[in-house]
Amino acid sequence: MSLIKNLEIDGKQVPFKASAAIPRIYRIKFGRDIYKDLSALEKAVGKDKEESSSLDMFSLEMFENIAYVMAKHADLGIPDTPEEWLDEFNTFSIYQILPQLIELWGLNVKTDVEAKKNFARQSVR
Repeated sequence: MSLIKNLEIDGKQVPFKASAAIPRIYRIKFGRDIYKDLSALEKAVGKDKEESSSLDMFSLEMFENIAYVMAKHADLGIPDTPEEWLDEFNTFSIYQILPQLIELWGLNVKTDVEAKKNFARQSVR
């Protein structure tokens, strides 16, 4: 099961997809754990306010990589590297996009957990 959400970036509608494959794709592509990275980003961004943010360049790169993986998962036609993909935009605000990606990921995880609970109930009967 997966969820897709279109977000506006630089005046363009960009689809992002969250599914069970995302952690694996992210780990293979970047050698990192998406759960840890999303948690770190969420803490670093603070309450969606630039002035309370503690983002460094590494955090910004993590965000760009997560966004890229979720966008590439939704649309295989986008370029093969985050750099080429990001080059399609003039502006790309972490403060506008990250909360929506976290929400999309949270909905996907919630849906997956509910599906497992329902499957377990059906199996017990």
